[in-house]
Amino acid sequence: MSSKASSTRFARFRNLEFILGALLTGGICLAVLFSGVLFPGGVDKIDLMARLTPPFVNWAHPLGTDPLGRDVLARVVAGGKISLLVGLTSVAGAVVVGVVMGLVSGYYRGFWDMIVMRFADVQLALPFILLAITFIAIVGGGLGNTIILLIVSQWVQYARLVRGSVLSLREREFIQSARAIGVRDYRILFQHLLPNLIGPVIVLMTLNVANNILLESSLTFLGLGVDPLIPSWGGMLADGRTYLQNAWWVSVFPGLAILLTVLGLNLLGDWLRDSLDPTGRTSR
Repeated sequence: MSSKASSTRFARFRNLEFILGALLTGGICLAVLFSGVLFPGGVDKIDLMARLTPPFVNWAHPLGTDPLGRDVLARVVAGGKISLLVGLTSVAGAVVVGVVMGLVSGYYRGFWDMIVMRFADVQLALPFILLAITFIAIVGGGLGNTIILLIVSQWVQYARLVRGSVLSLREREFIQSARAIGVRDYRILFQHLLPNLIGPVIVLMTLNVANNILLESSLTFLGLGVDPLIPSWGGMLADGRTYLQNAWWVSVFPGLAILLTVLGLNLLGDWLRDSLDPTGRTSR
């Protein structure tokens, strides 16, 4: 029995979704982490004599150069730092806010539940782009404000997910037993309820990191996100849109980096969902 369980466990990691997702995500993360080693000369070095060099022609610039002669490969890798930073930190912030709100709302119900859920309904009814334009018009753009905007726009997803699970778990026997022996509410919330809903939250986190990378790139492309002076994938797309006919590589390679990163994270999210949800797992 143990050998069969062990083989089943290893079979999950041989899943094609996990392998492709881990390779894509891991490869991009490693390149971003070691970008200082890979490109010791920096990413903003300007060489006007080599401007708009096509890819695969000069191996000093394997993916070509942009209109200022900067290496496209180095800027794509450096831009990954910003996109991954925004994706990870915004999701972490949304998880903290949303999980706490959902736990308290679902456990205590009543007036607090009504206030939180009605506020969530109003926010979900607002188009994201309208919320983004209003927010940035009031507080301004920039890296920090982009992260705050994504937290504000996405905590609702986690709050509703956690609240729905808490409503079904709060009447279960183990919660009733904890109440009967006098366990404090905060211990019930964080030691008894939270561990039972961490699986769906992790899956949603994985998918939202990919979604937030796309949102950050879109906002930066529109001039509403990260400072244009900071290398980012969305900024590179915006810079290269006027050169699509003559220098397609300036925009195509940052777009390809976004595609591969989001694809890898979505594959990992699908694999996590199948692994952590036994009711939805298909037999192999």
